[in-house]
Amino acid sequence: MSDYPSTYPESYSPEDIQQILHLAIARQGDREELSREQLWEIADELDLDRNTLQAAERDWLQGKVIQQKRQAFNLYRRNRLKQKTTKYLIVNTFLVSLNVIATGTLTWSLYVLLFWGLGLALNAWKTFQCEGEEYERAFQRWDFQNQVKQTVTTFWDRLQQAWQS
Repeated sequence: MSDYPSTYPESYSPEDIQQILHLAIARQGDREELSREQLWEIADELDLDRNTLQAAERDWLQGKVIQQKRQAFNLYRRNRLKQKTTKYLIVNTFLVSLNVIATGTLTWSLYVLLFWGLGLALNAWKTFQCEGEEYERAFQRWDFQNQVKQTVTTFWDRLQQAWQS
């Protein structure tokens, strides 16, 4: 028995068309990228409204920008976690060594090690949690801070240029 259908449907839903075209384009993996002009030609052949295509392209570009920002945010959070982990290791190595040298055993430094380690573990869990309300709030806060920094930097640069000329 063959896995191929014996008859093909007379019509397809928009979702079916999208999936079929996506598979066909993916199978042509050896082809180079399509130009924006070629995109417009394909849209014309599919009888897509130019305004609809422009809106879809704009949404796609915005999605790409947000995706890049999220990747930068995740990298920022991981780098902060690395810094905190390094600080934890350095300080606790010193404290454990001091405790062992002073008393000959682990006493008070173990509490510091465990409680700080708990905080670090919770921070690591939060760092690698890339979904949910808390993540969205943290991302929005980070994005806003970056926009403010960029605005202040741009303003300062223009102000310096005005003073120099």
